[in-house]
Amino acid sequence: MEILWYIPTHGDSRYLGAEEGARTANFEYNQQIAIAADNLGYYGVLIPSGRSCEDPWIVASSLISSTRNLRFLVALRPGLMQAALAARMTATLDRLSQGRLLINLVAGGDPEELAGDGLFLDHAQRYALSAEFVDAWDEILRASHVEGSVNFQGEFFSIEGGKLLFPPVQQPRPPLYFGGSSAPAHDLAARSVDAYLTWGEPPAAVAEKIADVKARAAQYGRTLRFGVRLHVIVRETEEEAWHAAEQLISRLDDAAVKDALSTFERMDSVGQQRMLQLRKGAGRAREDLEVSPNLWAGVGLKRGGAGTALVGNPDQIEARLREYQALGVDSFVLSGYPHLEEAYRFAELLFPRFGIGPRGVLPGRKITGPFGSIAATAKTSSAAAPSAV
Repeated sequence: MEILWYIPTHGDSRYLGAEEGARTANFEYNQQIAIAADNLGYYGVLIPSGRSCEDPWIVASSLISSTRNLRFLVALRPGLMQAALAARMTATLDRLSQGRLLINLVAGGDPEELAGDGLFLDHAQRYALSAEFVDAWDEILRASHVEGSVNFQGEFFSIEGGKLLFPPVQQPRPPLYFGGSSAPAHDLAARSVDAYLTWGEPPAAVAEKIADVKARAAQYGRTLRFGVRLHVIVRETEEEAWHAAEQLISRLDDAAVKDALSTFERMDSVGQQRMLQLRKGAGRAREDLEVSPNLWAGVGLKRGGAGTALVGNPDQIEARLREYQALGVDSFVLSGYPHLEEAYRFAELLFPRFGIGPRGVLPGRKITGPFGSIAATAKTSSAAAPSAV
């Protein structure tokens, strides 16, 4: 099981939609989260993309020297750059990080934001563009290992003699992750990507998605991996967890929720519409947002994209993750507010259950040294205690 965390380059907070408790996501704060995730044993971190975020490639580059094992799941946006340039950026960041790059293909779902970036394509055209982009990007990266060049002619991209002088560390290229809920998205995943990601929907809905992508992949003679993107609110007791969930949205007013709803409704992302429907059920009150056991849609009252969270005690959260795992999911991209503290909380409460330990400590190995609290006991000599703390 791969468990990734999240770098909130759009800012962080204790409360959704409120300035109270808000934090600026500057370099030092992002660095704190990355170092924590690396030391705790997270497989990697997702770095988000969009005009509300800092650029993910620059953020990932800035965090290389602060981390040792942590991987960076970084967005590629077809249509905002040429495939050949994207291949060069991919190879460079993979080399500089010594093979710690993961790629997140993002087709985009907000027409207003895309127009601001200079991209004026409808939903179907964006997926056609994305498929062609991946083909060209993949060919150039693969050719770099044999000092080859690429000629490519498509509807959106034309390349003559494209080549990389310096190949990526990972062969043939860094793994490609991708999420989308429409039929064109499922087909793109089936034919081109390594891992398909879905936002956190009820297990039955996730099972349907996985079955459809698997069937489409079989037609191309391929198999791929699957992942789920979720928020998580875990506490030692279920009561504490649900209280924390209620606190997270306690500063939201009706105007803020209505404003977010109007933004989500204009998007042509099928995944966003599915998130919207989970929390927009007829007559559903704020306190009645549990759409599946321990799966809470309250985050989607204000936040776009992933709008659900697993809420519960460690036994419940483990059971829900195991439920997804039984469907074929082996990657979980998680987050929680605020992200620094919740990275520690999730790791401390759940990682031992999955055989994941702090960096440099093997699962099951007794930890020695300054770990935990130091308590004076009958077996502790005075010489062993610190003289000044």
